[in-house]
Parts: sequence; structure tokens; C-alpha cells
Amino acid sequence: MKKFTICIILFFAFAKAVLAQETAAPYTFIDLIDLEANPVISQGRTGTCWSFSTSSFLESEIKRITGTKVDLSEMYTVRTTYPLKAENYIMRQGKAQFSEGGLAHDVIRSVSSFGLVPEDAYTGLAPTENKHDHAEMVAVLEAMLNTYIDNPGRKLSKKWKPAVNAVLDTYLGTPLSTFSYDNKEYTPMSFANAMRIEPKNYVSLTSFTHIPFYESFILNIPDNFSNGSFYNVPLDEFMQSIDHALENGFTVTLDCDVSELSFSSKQGVAVIPAQSENVKLSVLGPEEEKVITQQYRQDEFENYNTTDDHLMHITGKAKDQNGTIYYKVKNSWGTDVNRTAYDGYVYMSASYIRLKAISVLMHKDGIPTPISKKIKL
Repeated sequence: MKKFTICIILFFAFAKAVLAQETAAPYTFIDLIDLEANPVISQGRTGTCWSFSTSSFLESEIKRITGTKVDLSEMYTVRTTYPLKAENYIMRQGKAQFSEGGLAHDVIRSVSSFGLVPEDAYTGLAPTENKHDHAEMVAVLEAMLNTYIDNPGRKLSKKWKPAVNAVLDTYLGTPLSTFSYDNKEYTPMSFANAMRIEPKNYVSLTSFTHIPFYESFILNIPDNFSNGSFYNVPLDEFMQSIDHALENGFTVTLDCDVSELSFSSKQGVAVIPAQSENVKLSVLGPEEEKVITQQYRQDEFENYNTTDDHLMHITGKAKDQNGTIYYKVKNSWGTDVNRTAYDGYVYMSASYIRLKAISVLMHKDGIPTPISKKIKL
């Protein structure tokens, strides 16, 4: 009898869940701010979201500053950054992460040292390839670096740098010294100057309580191999900075956690439901969302529930049929209708950003003046 009663309870619970799924009103979004960006493209089988998102951001910056629409090469930045990753790994004797990951400031640093290149000039693909796949390249590089670190020659060989560059040249192509664009000759540095991208104008913001607010610090997350610094601001001011940037025509690069069940590329939605048991249903239609405090954000970061998984590009704001605010976020997983919605964009609720955004990168002029003064820009 007891087992029968339990079965009845489970049956009705299941039926209730199915009914809720079938009757949930689907999301209806109205764009409030929709800033210009190039179409969504796929990063393929690579971990280079940091380059795709920040390159997209720079494309929007170039359009905002110069009125010029340009398709930038993501792989040129990847090619110039890998030797720095390799050096960090070698000199730390393998006691560091060597991976495909990176952060938005790595693209800005690459622009500062190596300039920019349009996609047509450097695709990072062999003539017979049409999709990016770095699995083999990274495996070869890591095996090579570990061999040098293991030191079979009893001292670090000076051959590791040319060996790494030879592998990168084989898989991605040799870096360019000059190229032609719109019937003009450029170097990567002169092209960056022509696009009026000044690396010093871009800053990263974050919000955590283990560092005093309004100070700059190195955020200790795995992909920060280059020890980039972030300005630390209270969570409300972090959100105000994103809003102010968008309201004034500046897009924003986003580093966030996308491992939650309530993040769905297929549905094009990311939310934080108030009731954890509704996590799967929450991507199908509007639900009440959790109130995200500074302390809860900190706790979730420190217990590894929030990690730096993925970088994307915030290009606008929207609201759903209930008036809840969302951020319109450009992803780099392509536009396959079986995997994505909204042409590859994801609508992220304010609650999701408050909890799951590790950091943002934006033009310093997009930050509200009072906040800019507090961090002494």
C-alpha cells in the first residue's frame, strides 16, 4: 500500500511537470536596445570564444568610431597569443594551465603588440578547410611543451620557441607582415591605427568582495594566464556600467558561466529561477527569478558553482512579456537552428548576469562618470 501511494505521488508530480512544460507560455522578447554587430559565426571545434567575442566587440567599436564595417580575423589574434601561452607554461615548468582558453584583455594586448588583420587576409584555415578545429594542434603543442619541460637534454632547449612557431605556422598559417585591404597596403599595426582602435581605452570590470572595491587586481581564474588586471566595483555599479555603456551606444564583452541548466543556447535564454526545481522549465517560459545579492554571488564564485566558461558579446537589452529585463548577447556557436535560437543570440536575464558574469570589458567612455572617478580612470 505504501509503495502504491508513493507511485501515485510520483505519477502526479511527473504529470504536473509535463503539464507545466506543455502549458508554459513561451518567451516573447522585445528589443529595447539593439546595437550594430556583425552576423553570428561559429568558433568551430575550438576554445577560442575569447577571440571571437572580443573580435566581434572590436568590429562594433570600429563601426561606432569610424562608420566602417569590417570582418576581423579571430585567428590572427589566436596565432599571436599562443606563443605567449607557451612561454608562460614553459617558464612555470608546467605548473600552469596550457589550454585554448583566454580572456578579452588578451585580444586587446594582441592589438597593442601585433595589430589587427581582416578575415580575408588571415583565415587560420588551410585551403581545403572550412571549419576551425584545434583539437589536434593543441594536443601536439602540449605534448611538445611537456617534452621540453621534462628536460631530456638536461637543460631547457633553445629550440622550443621555433618549434612552437613551426607548429602554429603549419596549423594556422604564418603571421602577416603586410596585406592589401580595399586596394590599400597595410601592416597589422597600421590597420589597427586606421581602424582607430586604441588599446589603452579598454578596461575590464568585475565585482567580488575578497578585494576592496575600486581597486585594480589580478583575478585568479584559470584562463587569466596573462595576469590581466580588473577594476573591482560593487555589483550594482557593475550592472550600472553595463547599462550605461549600452544606453550610450557602446557594446560590451562578457565573460560568464554557461554551465547552468538554465542557460540554453537552443532556446536562446539564460535565467536564474527562484525555485531550483524549475530549472529545466525556466528556459521554456518566464518564471520568477532569484534575487541575486553581492554575498550570494561571492559564495557561488568561491564554491566553484560560478566559473569562467565562455566569452560572448553584449549588444543590447530587451524585455519579455512580463516586463523582465534581459541582455541581448551574441554567441559564437553558429546559427544552426537545431542548436541555437534567435540567429545565434541568447537573451540573458539581469539575474543571470548579476550571478554568472565573471567580468566585462568595455570602452572606458562607456563607464558612468561617478564610477570612472572612483576607479581613477
